[in-house]
Amino acid sequence: MSDATLHDAHPDPDDFAVQISDQIESFIVAVTEVAKGDEPDSAVPFLLLELSQLLLAGGRLGAHEDFVPDERYEPDAGPEPDVDELRERFARLLEPVDVYSEVFDPYVPRSQPVACRISDDLAGIITDLRHGMAHYREGRISEALWWWQFSYLSNWGTTASAALRALQSLVAHVRLDSPLDELDGLDTDSNAGGDEELAEEAGRVMAAEIAAPLGLRSGQG
Repeated sequence: MSDATLHDAHPDPDDFAVQISDQIESFIVAVTEVAKGDEPDSAVPFLLLELSQLLLAGGRLGAHEDFVPDERYEPDAGPEPDVDELRERFARLLEPVDVYSEVFDPYVPRSQPVACRISDDLAGIITDLRHGMAHYREGRISEALWWWQFSYLSNWGTTASAALRALQSLVAHVRLDSPLDELDGLDTDSNAGGDEELAEEAGRVMAAEIAAPLGLRSGQG
């Protein structure tokens, strides 16, 4: 086992909390800025970078021994901030590529792909992270760490990993000059019955049509 692994398994709780909260705060601020749409040409690469960095924090939380909150019942963190506007902004910003297909659990035999939306993923991740941040800012450090760890394992870790894979695939399609299938027929309201049905729903959209608006360049430059 490496020194880094040992450090994350038994770090100083205060130092660890500061590092994790800084990474999470940075993600929340950065993604909220991207959602404003001021620089749409860099949206996809920037989200790819931010999700990669967030998942490093998630990996550290997952590698850590279980956090135990000070109180038996979770204190009230106050009302959850509304993320509908953020979700809608991302849906507009990523409209050509917002919907993608994902296998919910790779360890469930013969799992069928399901349709997901990057905009929904980002809104859900932000909601989970803000909930823990509310505890952290009130000085409930153990509660914040417990929540971030629990929600990473139960929700936002899987969601962030799926969204990251979708964005990485998009970048690869564009920069390797590999045309994308059309996504118009793929919707979160439909249940695809397997790879063939999912492919049949897809259609054709060329990567060149979305490369410039989303800040990507093809392999041919």
